[in-house]
Amino acid sequence: MKNRLRLLALLAVVFWSAGQPALAAKKASVAATAPPAPKAPEAGQAEARLIDIYRLLAAAQSRQALDKAERLVQDYPNFHLAQLVYGDILASRKRPVRVLGDLPAPLAADTHTGLEELRAESKARLKALTERPPASAVPAEFVNLSPRNRHAIAVDTSRSRLYLFENRPEGLQLLADYYISVGRSGVEKTAEGDLRTPLGVYFITSNLDPKSLGDFYGAGALPINYPNMLDSKRGKTGKGIWLHGTPPGQFSRPPLATDGCVVLTNPDLLRIIRTVEVGSTPVVISQSLRWVAPERVRADAQPFQAALTAWKQAKASGDINALLTYYSPDFSSYGKTLGDWTPVMRTEQGRVKGHTIELKDLSVLRWTDAADTMVVTFGEVAGGQRTGPIKRQYWVRQGNLWKIFFESNIA
Repeated sequence: MKNRLRLLALLAVVFWSAGQPALAAKKASVAATAPPAPKAPEAGQAEARLIDIYRLLAAAQSRQALDKAERLVQDYPNFHLAQLVYGDILASRKRPVRVLGDLPAPLAADTHTGLEELRAESKARLKALTERPPASAVPAEFVNLSPRNRHAIAVDTSRSRLYLFENRPEGLQLLADYYISVGRSGVEKTAEGDLRTPLGVYFITSNLDPKSLGDFYGAGALPINYPNMLDSKRGKTGKGIWLHGTPPGQFSRPPLATDGCVVLTNPDLLRIIRTVEVGSTPVVISQSLRWVAPERVRADAQPFQAALTAWKQAKASGDINALLTYYSPDFSSYGKTLGDWTPVMRTEQGRVKGHTIELKDLSVLRWTDAADTMVVTFGEVAGGQRTGPIKRQYWVRQGNLWKIFFESNIA
């Protein structure tokens, strides 16, 4: 009994460090029955079952926790964290358990790195469950999504978490969130081979058939368009940043474990692959997502929306000089300078012939770090026409003015 109490105290410490002191106090008191569990996010079944085991241990229901842990490791034998928790529960019946993964000294010395990685994974999973996004809030980067953006993804690297959204008529709805791993050297990728995960606004560009990949990538891979135009403007290098799965013998990886990709468990990746659309699904990767009310996002973006409307009117006016005021002197479009691009704009203005311009399926994504950037995608349709080119622009705020530093037709 004393050993079990030590394990319960250990779990209380784990929960305390994840940010729930009130709940930790309940655990220390060893309640007779499990407290009502907060509504769990829709996530991978294996993780939900692991968290349920933690809750049972915290409520002194070690027999039930042991039964569930045994079934969990039977169903997911390569889930190393679950194996570690199962081992601790068994060990607590014979000896004191002082820390998560409390192996005898000789074994602990041989597996120190692996144990620390599993402890970091446990802490990350618990933190994501105890520090939930505010109800109805959305990441500030999602200014406006068009109906073509049926889904969206946001990654919070500080929480080792990926959030999957559905874009409904009433707004973004959080469908699920998943534990993820990122670069071994952290985030803010700048160069090829730096083992960092990039930060920014990206899009899923393809869905790679797992048959064309090695076992290392697991159930498949969804490449993103790193480096994007802002990355290239800043001189960042590298390629091959994917969302992908894990090898057959590894259910999940430590929080910092990849060469720069975002890695999920295979069941979680398959859910995403079955859900999202190639080409139109934005992927925001942030060090720490800022969750805000949707109306706040729209209010903050009003100055930019005014600039975009003014650009549209200048484009329709036929006045090339008025239009050029919305472009940055360092504009570049796949090697073309602003001088090279000006004849293209003249030609496009000639086609409009003074008609109004409608921006169909407008999507606006914001990225703010050292600069404030908007990534804008729309169909440019002149009055009297039914279709037009699909354009993507990158705008940067210079003082109180918004300027375009990249523009191109993407379809």
